[in-house]
Amino acid sequence: MLKELTIKNFAIIDELTVSFEEGLTVLTGETGAGKSIIIDAVHLLCGGRGSHEFIRHGAKKAELEGLFLIANPSHGVIKKLEDIGIDFEDESIILRRDINLSGKSVCRINGKLVTIGILREIGASLIDIHGQHESQELMDDKAHIHLLDQFAGESLKEVKDSYQELYKQYKKWKKELDKLSENEQQIAHKIDLYTFQVEEIVDSNLVIGEEEQLQEQKKKLQNFHKVFDKMSSAYDAILDESKGLDYIGTAMADLQDIADMDKNMQELSENVSSAFYILQDAAYQLKNELDEMEFDNNQLQIVDERLATIQTLKRKYGPSIEEILAYKDQIQYSLDQLVNRDEQIQKMAEKIHQIEIDLELEATDLTDKRKSAAKRLSVAIMEQLQELYMEKATFSVMFHETVKPVYNENGLDDISFYISTNVGEPLKALTKIASGGELSRMMLALKSIFSKHQGITSIIFDEVDTGVSGRVAQSIAEKIAGIASNSQVLCISHLPQVAAMADQHLMIKKEVSGNRTFTVLEEVQNDKRAEELSRMMSGAEITSTTLQHSKELLTLAKDRKKIIRNV
Repeated sequence: MLKELTIKNFAIIDELTVSFEEGLTVLTGETGAGKSIIIDAVHLLCGGRGSHEFIRHGAKKAELEGLFLIANPSHGVIKKLEDIGIDFEDESIILRRDINLSGKSVCRINGKLVTIGILREIGASLIDIHGQHESQELMDDKAHIHLLDQFAGESLKEVKDSYQELYKQYKKWKKELDKLSENEQQIAHKIDLYTFQVEEIVDSNLVIGEEEQLQEQKKKLQNFHKVFDKMSSAYDAILDESKGLDYIGTAMADLQDIADMDKNMQELSENVSSAFYILQDAAYQLKNELDEMEFDNNQLQIVDERLATIQTLKRKYGPSIEEILAYKDQIQYSLDQLVNRDEQIQKMAEKIHQIEIDLELEATDLTDKRKSAAKRLSVAIMEQLQELYMEKATFSVMFHETVKPVYNENGLDDISFYISTNVGEPLKALTKIASGGELSRMMLALKSIFSKHQGITSIIFDEVDTGVSGRVAQSIAEKIAGIASNSQVLCISHLPQVAAMADQHLMIKKEVSGNRTFTVLEEVQNDKRAEELSRMMSGAEITSTTLQHSKELLTLAKDRKKIIRNV
């Protein structure tokens, strides 16, 4: 349930915090007082489309925050939170959304930043908002099959899960078959292309690590003359004309002669001796390197050409030799499939045919269970409609026949809800109903059934009772109270019959202070409830007659709620 809602700098609301109770909460007030603004705030909090226009004039941002309590440990939203890595503790979920002047939103769930898409997904599991001219899933033909499946219960769910697992395999093999069954011209083009690419990579004889070695070799070749001159100079300084090594040899001999005479000279003599032999060895190595060094301008050209070839292949097939070779293996596999596609197509077609046989059995089972559930649903809906004084209405779940079976994730069924509200009139799609009053009652009838199966935490009705009065208004009030037995319900209403059924009655009004308009909210209790109902009946003037009628209405509502909720 939605336990607490905080709104700041939103439309004409400066700052407002309201706590909601279980059962039915009714929001009343004069037109324009801000009742729908609160519903708009909840809608945006749960991922609705936002805009900077919602920000109160003079403020930098609008802030919305809602605390939801989830007592059911198996509620679907908990699994969704786990999947996106959001902690769920103390049975609470806190949604927060800040809307900036730029129109951008910052969204959080339990303190963690999330995208607007994730906020919308979680919000849809918590809140179901219905207005006079919309009813989300109930008024969406594509959603009707899901609603029927929810109504059918666990027995259908097991069959559907089994079917969908099989359908995943079916889609996978169909996709592979479609790839192999492209037209001949495309296949021939791909074969030519893949063959050329494989041959180009194979003929290049690429070796992992080769590019690094070539770069090192190129560096040496480009600096050959400098290296040769410096090495020659170093050799000369040590052993050739400069005779540096001879001088060190003389020093070594002199120190060796006195090493036995002066202990301090012994270590020094050893160090000079080591230096002599190290330099002598270095001179020999330099001589060998110099004798073998020979500049080959052709070799530099060969290295450059090889590096250019590797660079060309990298531009075509991947940023490194490793990835070029991996790409070659990938297209080699694709090429083998294309070359042997006839055999592959035959094998895949046989595989798909076997899956289709199983799919047909599973889909037929699904259809049978749906048709059985559809009969039960039709009876249940018409019972609800009779209670809403639409006793002449006929409801049916229509199964649309297709010329050729087309499997989808739901089986083979294409269904939608149909209704006729008058005797002699044909059944028509539910979404084609024009009358606002009939639409409201139809939606409430459906919601009375599906609220038990949808698992929605809170349901919001925004003036769905518009266009009705008298006994129909009373039946709608009782129906909304009945829905509140299964889910928390927040309802904006102008009907005193609905307000009388409230477990919590909130009155919204506008006040002007300091040349600014503010929306304030007050919980109506005890005798004030009768006064508010009286105002709803007669307008601004409260008479003794309307006041007495209001008290009777509250007493009647109390008794009716006991019956409706089996208390």
